[in-house]
Amino acid sequence: MEKIILKTEMPDIGTPRRGKVRDIYDLGKYLLLVVTDRISAFDVVLPNGIPGKGGVLTQISIYWFKQMENIIKNHIVATKVEDFPEKLHKYADMLEGRSMLVKKAMPFPVECIVRGYLSGSGWKEYKERGTVCGIKLLEGLVESSMLDESIFTPSTKAEEGHDINISFEEVKGIVGNEMAERLRDISIRIYSKARDMAEKKGIIIADTKFEFGIHDGELILIDELLTPDSSRFWSLKGYAPNRSQDSYDKQIVRDYLLTLDWDQTYPGPALPDEIVEKAAQRYREILEILTA
Repeated sequence: MEKIILKTEMPDIGTPRRGKVRDIYDLGKYLLLVVTDRISAFDVVLPNGIPGKGGVLTQISIYWFKQMENIIKNHIVATKVEDFPEKLHKYADMLEGRSMLVKKAMPFPVECIVRGYLSGSGWKEYKERGTVCGIKLLEGLVESSMLDESIFTPSTKAEEGHDINISFEEVKGIVGNEMAERLRDISIRIYSKARDMAEKKGIIIADTKFEFGIHDGELILIDELLTPDSSRFWSLKGYAPNRSQDSYDKQIVRDYLLTLDWDQTYPGPALPDEIVEKAAQRYREILEILTA
């Protein structure tokens, strides 16, 4: 099993801001994003990680950022360590393939979520109220139903704990009417293009989330893009509505955790080797399918 990187340490570069998965270093003009092999479930970072996960997420993001450049610019400055500032070169073994040098943008405090299928929290709300983020949907839909048209269902961006679904009107209150419409329209355009590309490779993108920021007065795409951690990927061949789908993401981990007597609070339980390897294989598989 390949080496797992749960935490990066570069004392002469500084102390990073650590998210659930990413370590973010402030380099002055730019940021260095390092995607570790940490894995979280139910908003708790688990003690052990998934080997190669950080590399998979980074390479998938880089692939999609490139595909979407005709829709919107992104934050990438460099993706190879040899193109990073020289002081980072000695950390190449740790950084190569799992890091990006990116522009410093002012991020919007909203997650831009687009759904093409009824699943997850959307399905839960629909069962209770017939809506998703307050958007009224047709009656009689079932779990994993394909929606007539993709819907924009934003949420707050919580530093800790769960993000909270909000209405489009609430987004307008946060970023203004014009910017809210731009975020919605660009999100749907990106999702639509990715969905069509993925379907040709046998993958359904059920839903996904984007993050945007302002850099030098311009709207750009930031963070990660269309990865298994930010999207639901299903097999087109195995798809059947009226049930949950087999996902190319950390569902294997979630399903295992649900068999345990664990209250989904910190600290999380360690994953057995068998589950770690199954999850790693799933991540590798979706990278190969999408970027082939």
